[in-house]
Amino acid sequence: MTTSVKLTVLGATGMAGSRIVAEALTRGHAVTAVARSHDAQAPARDGLRRVSADIEADTAAGTAPALLDGADVVVSALPARTVLPLLPELVAAAGGARLVFVGGAGSLRLPNGERVIDQPDFRDEWKPEASAHVELLDALRALPEGVEWTFLSPSALFLPGERTGTFRLGGDDLLTDSEGASRVSGEDYAVALLDEVETPAHRRARFTVGY
Repeated sequence: MTTSVKLTVLGATGMAGSRIVAEALTRGHAVTAVARSHDAQAPARDGLRRVSADIEADTAAGTAPALLDGADVVVSALPARTVLPLLPELVAAAGGARLVFVGGAGSLRLPNGERVIDQPDFRDEWKPEASAHVELLDALRALPEGVEWTFLSPSALFLPGERTGTFRLGGDDLLTDSEGASRVSGEDYAVALLDEVETPAHRRARFTVGY
């Protein structure tokens, strides 16, 4: 049986964050779900603690360490544009806990060696967040050796779907299926992320998941 892990999930009510919380609870982990607001009608669940907080405000006020206190692993499912300017403070606030980031697909490489974000058909409205993910990954790679982090990039199409438990893992290259499509459900992304939390295989590294 896997040892229970204490997780704090930032951005816990978003598409990725909510699925990560659900998968972690299914596996018997203790989860602190942090979001600006929570559904007041949501039923209580064993192992789940809901905290309403604004990580930007808590970081600015110097109260983020208390928010992350006791976590073995801190999962950030926040937008990269939110995380990037706060990264030094978040690293300090985590107090040695492992940091796992929900990343983007824009920095993944295509077979021609070019990045996804640099392709002509990459939509302009996606670029600000995708560019922030590129910067965040670069910033993580520049952190001192003692900081434990992992950055999980989804495939190009990353939407709610089905939990199949069947997918492939990769490194810095975009994964595509036999028909050339690059996709992964939010549910299977959460499975891959929790697998990594339980059995770390990508320490201080980026990896990706897809079908």
